[in-house]
Order: sequence, then C-alpha cells, then structure tokens
Amino acid sequence: MALIVSLPIGTPPQTQQMVLDTGSQLSWIQCHKKAPRKLPPTTSFDPSLSSSFSVLPCNHPLCKPRIPDFTLPTTCDQNRLCHYSYFYADGTLAEGSLVREKFTFSNTQSTPPLILGCAEDSGDDKGILGMNLGRRSFASQAKISKFSYCVPTRGNRAGLSPTGLFYLGDNPNSGGFHYINLLTFTPSQRSPNLDPLAYTVPMQGIRIGNTRLNIPASVFRPDPSGSGQTMVDSGSEFTYLVDEAYNKVREEIVRVAGTKLKKNYVYGGVSDMCFDGNPVEIGRLIGNMVFEFEKGVEIVVDRERVLANVGNGVHCVGIGRSEMLGAASNIIGNFHQQNLWVEFDLANRRVGFGKADCSRS
Repeated sequence: MALIVSLPIGTPPQTQQMVLDTGSQLSWIQCHKKAPRKLPPTTSFDPSLSSSFSVLPCNHPLCKPRIPDFTLPTTCDQNRLCHYSYFYADGTLAEGSLVREKFTFSNTQSTPPLILGCAEDSGDDKGILGMNLGRRSFASQAKISKFSYCVPTRGNRAGLSPTGLFYLGDNPNSGGFHYINLLTFTPSQRSPNLDPLAYTVPMQGIRIGNTRLNIPASVFRPDPSGSGQTMVDSGSEFTYLVDEAYNKVREEIVRVAGTKLKKNYVYGGVSDMCFDGNPVEIGRLIGNMVFEFEKGVEIVVDRERVLANVGNGVHCVGIGRSEMLGAASNIIGNFHQQNLWVEFDLANRRVGFGKADCSRS
C-alpha cells in the first residue's frame, strides 16, 4: 500500500508517478528512451523529449562521496556519468544516474532544475518523491515550507484505488490541526542507529481500548546509540515498534482477543498478531487504538480500522516488530495515517494532525 502522486516533470512536462516517501531523501524517476511502437506504452520518463533535462557530470561535488547528510554511494561510470545505488530499509535497490530536471506545475509555476535520480531499471514503473529533512530532498530543493497529505481509507472494491489529497504549501484545512514539535538533533548527538533527517516525533504512549499500556515514554525516544526514535513515515505501510513496545501491545491483544489469534502465524516475518475470524467482531474486542504524543495530541485509530486485510481471509493488527525489519526505531506507517491530515511544517519544524474523511475529496 503506497501513496502515489502524479507530478509533471520536464519541459514540456511528462506526468510521472512517484511514491510519496517522508522517510528518504533522494527523489528519482524511471528514465528510458522509449522504443518505437512498444506496447503497452511505458509510463517512464523520456529525457530526449525534455529541453530542461541535463546530466550531472562526474566532477560535480555531489559525486564525491562523504557529503554531509547526503550519504548516497556514488561512482563515475564509464560514460563519465554520476552513478548512484541505494538500498532502502525494506531491501529494495534503486540505481541510476544523477540528473537535473525541473517540475513544471503550470506556465507560471515551476521549480528550478532539481537534482534527481534517473533509474535505468528498478523493476517498478514508479519513482520515489523523497521528502525527508535532508538538503537534497524534493521539499528542501524546491524550497517548500510545508506540505500535507490525506491518506484515504483502503478500498474494498477490487480494481478501484481510493484517492486522497496532497498539498504543497498551505492547506486550507490547517485551522483544525493539532501540532507537535519535531525532535531535532545536533551533529554531536548523531549516532549509528539514528536517522537525523527523519520526522522524529515525541511519542508518549499507546492505549488499546481503555487500557493505557505500561510502556515508559523513554522507549519511544532515541537512546545514546540512536535506537528508539519514533518517526512518521509515509513510505512505510505498517507501523513498526521496538520489542519493548511491541511485546506490550501483543500482551494486550492476547488479553482481549487471544482466543481468536491465528496460531503459529507470522505475517511478512514481522507481525504475529493476526486473525482468521470476522474482522468487525475482533475489532470490537480490541477497541480503538491511540498513539499519544505531547500536549495531548493523539492519533486515534478507530476499532473498524485496527485490522489490516492481508489477503486469504487473514486480518492483522497493522503493527510489526522493527527488529525483524532490521531497524532500531519506531515507525508510524501510512496504515495508521488513514483519514488523517498529516502536515509537515518545515519552517516551524513541527508536524500537524487533523481528522478528515480522506476518501471524499
């Protein structure tokens, strides 16, 4: 389940589908010279059709490794192009050349040429819109002071993708948003397990039904090694918790609905809180799930949406163990951002949440 935005890139613009990812920095698109009369037509970007496209030469400073906060491994390939290869947390690989291209929203509104990746082949026809706090993210390069999105509830009808909304700049609904300040880190606080460019939020606790789980707030904050930070990530589907928090959530799920749990079943290697029975009934047993932040700000997940349909009649609580992902952090994924405005206010270094019905634009 990915959040996909269609953006007009190049001159004249070619519409490209990109996965909105607040957890990564590099934006990239699929680039191919289109073969004549290829069926079906490809949705990738054809650089030869754009007058504003240029490649990044090997002697560009970004092609030298060890750039502060842009730790992309780059090399010079045989064509003197700046080649990158990048592994995401879920193990997928993106590689290609760094290029410059502009986003053209209208005749009067376009970005300057931004540094992007041009992927020759990554197995998928969609690119990535990198929106984290890094200096090379789309938000930083395009000088966007805030952006927001509304994740629609999952469609039950096959073949129909639900549509949400994505704003660059001000959101007319922001009067009703509740804000929490981002945790930011000085260079001296950085450590191996910390992602200083993520949107790190001060989570305080979790409630299930009427029970506030006995998890100390320190579990949701980075320890001296950087483990335990809590980030809002549009590019992750499930929410992931470090073991100390996950075990407490599982304990409570077992207490209220343990008899219905699917025995010896682990979904995707990360979640062992799955059920075979009627999801409405099980949702009622579990109740609402609430993520608590400072200043009384909360993300409330209604009981009707506590379970994710993972196919074959199986429904799981949309939470996995971050250790199984190889991450040492807590990640709030897009499953728990349904029917919510999420605004990233970069100028004021804060995140806002507002209730919404995202499936009706």
